[in-house]
Amino acid sequence: MKLKVSSATLFNRLTSISRVLNSKNSLPILDCFLFEVEGTRMSVTASDSEISLITSLDLIEAEHDARFCIKAKTIQDSLKEISDQPITLNVNLDTMEIHGQYMNGSFNIVGDRADEYPRPHELDGNVSTYQIPQNVLQGGITNSLFATADDEIRPVMTGIYFDFTPECMIFVGTDGRKLVRAKNAKVHSEQQIGFIMPKKPANILKSLLAKSDDPVTLAFNDTLAQVQAVDFTLTCRLIDGRYPNYNSVIPQNNPYKATIERTALVSALRRVIIFSSQSSSLVKLTFSNNKVVLSGQDIDYSTSAEETVACEYDAPDMSIGFKGTLLLDILNNLNSTSVVLELADPGRAGLITPVEQQPDEDVLMLLMPMMLND
Repeated sequence: MKLKVSSATLFNRLTSISRVLNSKNSLPILDCFLFEVEGTRMSVTASDSEISLITSLDLIEAEHDARFCIKAKTIQDSLKEISDQPITLNVNLDTMEIHGQYMNGSFNIVGDRADEYPRPHELDGNVSTYQIPQNVLQGGITNSLFATADDEIRPVMTGIYFDFTPECMIFVGTDGRKLVRAKNAKVHSEQQIGFIMPKKPANILKSLLAKSDDPVTLAFNDTLAQVQAVDFTLTCRLIDGRYPNYNSVIPQNNPYKATIERTALVSALRRVIIFSSQSSSLVKLTFSNNKVVLSGQDIDYSTSAEETVACEYDAPDMSIGFKGTLLLDILNNLNSTSVVLELADPGRAGLITPVEQQPDEDVLMLLMPMMLND
């Protein structure tokens, strides 16, 4: 069979779904893209057995319907240096020989049969479905993804928790030391229900979603979640387990509040961290009348540093210690000119919130303190 397609469109779509593929797969066929031609529309699938991502595009012309596989690296390398122009693929479905022809040249590659390619997981049973604006889903993932855990000691904390409530949709990420809770009132549910999405599909979604109000369909059951947009469908297996009660660790009624310019605090923190302990990155924050003093020291190397940053603070003097690198992570992931630090005492978690919040949004970040030596 023969099909003709824009080389740039095909290459861009293959690039967008290739992030699903693993460098090593248990099934050799998963090193391939699955191509399915139906009429003048072609869908391309990438899968690692846990995640499948399907994109579709219009063909310039096609002889008849067909299914075939091509090694991902082979077809991407074949198209990479070809300028945007129509390219014709002649596929011999008996021998799996594929001849590509474009304006200034041609190439020959060998494909694989589609019969061995695993079918994508299908949602069945008790399925919950929501329409969510793309910018809401992308924003929630962006806010919470960095806070998820990397180790596998507690698998549920390696993913993002999607919590649907009658009031709002909540994205939660935590590794036990830092926590993000991002609420959005544009989406809500008749009942409280949720799931834990692994880090890899969340990262892929973050890059695929647009910063627009155009909705995507999010459907999930006990084991799978599926996000369907105009030009892609992502299906992934969920993390099994009960997510921790994140609300119970957020301290209430914090009497000490400081409003600080975010970039000034980030700059001072970066300089002080250099002189703090290499093993702990402990930075001490001392709040007094309209200022905060950041200090760090490394006793082993006899180094220390101290910087003063202006802030709005009129409560009694207070000192608290944080892991500087984690505090920097949080500040770099807040999109606000100024932030508010809410504190109760040196032994309780500090809350960090942006002064400027988007309409219908409520973003809160939490950081556990470190014990001060003095």
